[in-house]
Amino acid sequence: MNGRFSIAIHIMTLLTKAEGELLSSELIASSINANAALVRKELSNLRNNGLIISKEGATGGYSLGKDAALVRLSDIYQAVKQQSILGQAKNLPNPACPVGRQINKHLDTLYKEVEDSLTEKLGTQTLADFASLFD
Repeated sequence: MNGRFSIAIHIMTLLTKAEGELLSSELIASSINANAALVRKELSNLRNNGLIISKEGATGGYSLGKDAALVRLSDIYQAVKQQSILGQAKNLPNPACPVGRQINKHLDTLYKEVEDSLTEKLGTQTLADFASLFD
């Protein structure tokens, strides 16, 4: 899984624990120990997916866009997913090879099954459940 999910779930957990208090991108970036520009990009993505809201200005910041009990971890994953969790081959296999000409078809099936399994598992836990693990 790419690093975007860990950043996104960190952001979402922080916002859950903030209980409606607006958090600045600098504070969030500090918690993640990541570049603020990268964090702002992910905040924008989460906002565009309806998971968080933002308020502009000196007293602005970010908060959850909906109750954490209504957000499934699969919602967060779907918001940041870019490609298959197992990656994707950059080359085209040799069509004259009996394995090469069929490998992508079989890998596509395998990757879809793995992706579906992961999404199903993440769908069993809410953000509230996950955030409750933290003191």
